[in-house]
Amino acid sequence: MIKRTIEISRAPAYVSTKDEQLLIRPTRDKSAEPASIPYEDIGVVVVDEPACTYTHQALAKLMEAGAVLVVCGAKHLPAGILLPLPSHTEVVWRVQEQLSAGLPLRKRLWRQIVRAKIQAQMRVLHPTSAARRQLARLADEVRSGDPENAEGQAARIYWEAWLQESGPFRRDPDSEDIVNSLLNYGYAIVRAAVARALVAGGLLPAAGLHHCNRSDAFCLADDLMEPLRPLVDERARAVWLGGCRELDRAAKAALLEVLTATVRVGDQTGPLMVALHRTVASLVRCYQGRDRELALPEAAEVCI
Repeated sequence: MIKRTIEISRAPAYVSTKDEQLLIRPTRDKSAEPASIPYEDIGVVVVDEPACTYTHQALAKLMEAGAVLVVCGAKHLPAGILLPLPSHTEVVWRVQEQLSAGLPLRKRLWRQIVRAKIQAQMRVLHPTSAARRQLARLADEVRSGDPENAEGQAARIYWEAWLQESGPFRRDPDSEDIVNSLLNYGYAIVRAAVARALVAGGLLPAAGLHHCNRSDAFCLADDLMEPLRPLVDERARAVWLGGCRELDRAAKAALLEVLTATVRVGDQTGPLMVALHRTVASLVRCYQGRDRELALPEAAEVCI
């Protein structure tokens, strides 16, 4: 079943619980009926309303249901993630397998991730562009562990061509311009969904394959989301070219749709949120030595 993504941003609200339902009641209109959503249907809750209040029980029920709570800050960008504690029946074994993964395995999987990311970037660019041909060459040249940093080389080529006729674009996560803000928001939402799938699979989001920043609690999520970034890129570009000039409710709603975008994993197609669980399951098999390659999601349709 496709889990729902709930966004609270339109007006102040009081979030509580009743009869296994999450209740969202507008606080300015006392006569309004609260929205009611079964906990079992919820995958992600995004809160971008400073005046929103919660009951402890509502948050606890979200965690029990395996949902993720994403809290946005003053700039309307995600500032924090609340994840459920692992409840997988084999969580101890899986964490041991994860932490025991040797460097050769981690380098081999990182090579596959980088290649998949570059190939996904290719699909976002125009089929006849010179940049796409350059990326195809780089994807073929990626070696175990990516010692030549093909990922970085591809990024420079990709972002220069990303906006096509609109001209070169400078990707800067710290910039407050609208295009970078759209990308930051979309990436953060996908990151939360990947972290949720990792926890559900009994893995630690902090123990990465390549990313290893000691202050980053989501290193593994950052690894696995790399090939998914172009899905956000394509959606953010469409929103911006469609005339969006601020990170408003419509823009965020369009970016949240990435979680339900149809992707392919092997010979199966389905929503991204479902596909992430297949990817995590394949990663577990890699840790166990049963698989040599990850089953990574890719766009079901070519983006241009």
